[in-house]
Amino acid sequence: MLLPVAACAARPGNSAAHVTSTGFVCPEPSPRVEFESKEINIFTWTEYVPSDIVECFGLVYGVKVNVDYFSSNEELHTKMAFGESVNPYDVIHPSDYMIDVLIREGILQKMDQSKLPNIKNLDAALVTTAYGNSADYIVPYQMGTQAIVYNTTTVENPPTSWADLWSPEYKKRIVAVDDSRVIIGMALLSLGYDVNSTDQAQLEQAKQKLIELMPNIRVFDSDSPKNPLLTGEVDLGIVWNGEAFLAKQENPDFEYVFPSEGSIIFYDGMGVPANAPHPDASYAWFNYLLQGDVFWLTLVDYPYTNPNAAALEFAKANHADVYNAYASSPITNTPADIFAKGHNIKDLGDALVLYDQIWTEIKR
Repeated sequence: MLLPVAACAARPGNSAAHVTSTGFVCPEPSPRVEFESKEINIFTWTEYVPSDIVECFGLVYGVKVNVDYFSSNEELHTKMAFGESVNPYDVIHPSDYMIDVLIREGILQKMDQSKLPNIKNLDAALVTTAYGNSADYIVPYQMGTQAIVYNTTTVENPPTSWADLWSPEYKKRIVAVDDSRVIIGMALLSLGYDVNSTDQAQLEQAKQKLIELMPNIRVFDSDSPKNPLLTGEVDLGIVWNGEAFLAKQENPDFEYVFPSEGSIIFYDGMGVPANAPHPDASYAWFNYLLQGDVFWLTLVDYPYTNPNAAALEFAKANHADVYNAYASSPITNTPADIFAKGHNIKDLGDALVLYDQIWTEIKR
């Protein structure tokens, strides 16, 4: 079900300042993209796009913004492959391997680069390294690592590797992202195998390894895995770096560990489905979001590794506290050597069914 998040009766071009419900003054579009659609439908991750950005887009363009949410790439794929005709989206937010799956299945349309003047705001070197050829189909959003966070006051023997998470002392003390490729990939890495292995013997070992780990995992949570950590329900987590950063901001006792086997790297994008009903609005959304004076809000609400150079420069000049917190933290401002040592999750084609089978078996 699409949820109407923002709407405004103001006419495009209205010079009066637009202010969100939180009091944020919306930047004007630069450039302003002319389009005819009266609404836009967005399908994105839970807790990922700042609400002020969504509301501002509706206000500055005078359109209705509808947002629907998912918690995993698999949920996104199921909706797009089997239920997209019921909920036609204009913008979707796939990650890493799922970008290639959606391209291969013809679900994403190729981007018209001539309609993306603000793509220049991105760090070209970082984007090229992370996104490669898939950049023809998506607009880069954010990226980062998936690693281990733990509470230094309650965890007596801190983990330094993925393999350490099997320790009996961590029984019922771990929150993990609800992501089959990450968790199975982590198990493969702990065994010394490739994170994208399709070897059935290796995958069987990973499955048995995860069955052994299940008593240590108290909860799977991809909506907001920092919450069980902050409430004290768990002491450790297999989480995204942005969630770890936010947890540490609220409680400095949390530390983020890059496992010795290497972190699992993620990179997220925004794409236009092949049968998007309002693609003209999609391009206006991309350009508005990519503005430095708009995208910097991700540093406040959802601080992952930020590829938008203009946003970082804007924050540095206008919101030094926000910029300094980001720039000084290796959690979110991921060091280059960590990225280099990390593991990218790839599209496995038909072999993906092997991972689905393992995931079903270990969670039942």
